[in-house]
Amino acid sequence: MGATFIHRYLQERALHSLPYGFKKFSLSDPIPLCGRWKEHMPSKRDPVAYNLYIEARKVWRSKIGWQLTRAETTRILTDVGKAAELGDWGARALLARFYLYGLGVLESNHVLDAAPEKGVEIARMAAAEGQPWGVFDLGVAYEHGYGGAVHDPTLAWAYFLRAAELGSPEAQMALASAYGQAGRLADAEAMQQCAYKQGHGLAAYELGIKAELKTRYMDAIRLYQEGVKFGSKESAASLELLFKDGYSPGATDEEKVELRRLGIRADPERKSRYNVIYDALEINPDLRLGRLDEVLPLPPAKLPRWSNVNDAAEPESDGPPTY
Repeated sequence: MGATFIHRYLQERALHSLPYGFKKFSLSDPIPLCGRWKEHMPSKRDPVAYNLYIEARKVWRSKIGWQLTRAETTRILTDVGKAAELGDWGARALLARFYLYGLGVLESNHVLDAAPEKGVEIARMAAAEGQPWGVFDLGVAYEHGYGGAVHDPTLAWAYFLRAAELGSPEAQMALASAYGQAGRLADAEAMQQCAYKQGHGLAAYELGIKAELKTRYMDAIRLYQEGVKFGSKESAASLELLFKDGYSPGATDEEKVELRRLGIRADPERKSRYNVIYDALEINPDLRLGRLDEVLPLPPAKLPRWSNVNDAAEPESDGPPTY
């Protein structure tokens, strides 16, 4: 009985042990360095696998989940699975997501049941290779205790810290939230800046809110514009509301005067274009609008003609995958 107890104790201790190179997250420690996720990812990708993955993801992101046909979900799962077997990290990350949530929201298009343990297994493989997204996703698994990962908030935050050091924007935003709640506002903003500089839409949006609260209105507008480029539908909504009346809801008289001085006016065409972009990002949050300034520049530039949101879109590519 004593040997059995010791064995179980050691097993339990191992489950909660920090991996080599990890440390506990402490709100009293200095913030981590501003890592960049691309520096820790494979520099080359097999073109066949990558194309399989990208084309499958295009189909997946082309419609709302219930609009996909069974033939489409079958193709998505088959091609993403093939690309993952060929070693493409983007395909592995997407496959892990499918295992977490399943694929096909209706009986008519359902092709995969949720199997979180398989998704966590893929994240473990990526984390073992030092890929930031895998480290972050394992942290999420430990935070919520699914897929065979024990529920351990301390372990989860150690993973978030390591993922942030490796450059995961999602992890950097998680740390920013923790610092903000602890009153370390400058450190929170520093971590948001880390994510923003890597093209993270939510970081741009939150930095825009902060700039607006500090009455740096033009800075806020530019940050929202950057957020739209990075795929933030919240940023698109903010600019849609701004150009509806020439000021944001709840604006003070002083803010309205300053915005007019900056050349911001009600602009139905700009409002309409941001609305179209919002709807597109609602369906496809992977959309990146690197050519936005060409078709929807900020005032005082005049609006050129455009046909649809694709005029502002970049070619399909992928950033750090998250669930």
